[in-house]
Amino acid sequence: MIRVLGTIFAGLLGLAFGSFLNVCLSRWPVGQSVVRPPSHCRRCGRMLPWWENIPLASWLALRGRCRGCGILIGWRYPMVEAAVGALWAYVVWSLAGQAMALDQPLEIRASVIIQLVSRMILYWLLVALTFLDAEYLWLPDRLTVPGTVLGLAVILTRVKLNSDSVLSSYGALGMQDRILWQFALRWILGIAAAALLMLLIRWVYWLKRRREGMGLGDAKLMAMLAAWLGFSGALLAFGIGVVLGAAVGLGMLAVPAPPGDAGRWASRKLPLGTFLCIGGIVSALWGEPIIHAYMHWAGF
Repeated sequence: MIRVLGTIFAGLLGLAFGSFLNVCLSRWPVGQSVVRPPSHCRRCGRMLPWWENIPLASWLALRGRCRGCGILIGWRYPMVEAAVGALWAYVVWSLAGQAMALDQPLEIRASVIIQLVSRMILYWLLVALTFLDAEYLWLPDRLTVPGTVLGLAVILTRVKLNSDSVLSSYGALGMQDRILWQFALRWILGIAAAALLMLLIRWVYWLKRRREGMGLGDAKLMAMLAAWLGFSGALLAFGIGVVLGAAVGLGMLAVPAPPGDAGRWASRKLPLGTFLCIGGIVSALWGEPIIHAYMHWAGF
């Protein structure tokens, strides 16, 4: 019962944080404060009463239009709110049982709680970057750089807690510092390798086309994914992102270009960061079974 109530609460909280994220997505690109002015229609300037700010429900009640001027309220608003709400609810549903398992050592339960909270933060970041890159081709450093540092800090904290619990049962607590440093070095090398992979692709594209094919933000995003998911998880996100991007690109090429716009249509930029973030969400949710299934299929 507690697990069900916790899942419902996490979903509602995710809707609220998704609503705040929509404010950030609308105001960050134009340099506006996310606090002032209060929520308003960006066309007619009318301040929104509280009942028009209820996540998801208000958009449905208003049928996706401003009550004042009638302008369409884009699909991004309910999609962001629903995505954050659903992901947060899933995290609590999948981890709440382990977090409340009283038969587990305190360090293990603390590690699970940290994983639960940190995954909620990761999904919020990935949803934000998904839509920022889709709308503005922008992956801001204010999200990717702190996100990388936070991901590294979270994984090292969890490794320390888990190693403390395991080693204490064997009376070998003196080994924990060495284990932590070795793990940290491997993880940091994985972060660097993920970023270098994107920089290498960027360099090869420039050699061939003599123009930039991707921004540095994509490399920083890959570093953030590796900090949270490890190098293998980041590679899975990259593979999923490339397949999605290729599918979208082929779909666009299959659609006839508007009259007189064939050149610009063919050279239209695709938001690689958006596809990488979607891949990152899939990797965070089901990365381990996907990787294990692939290793088994490949005979490793």
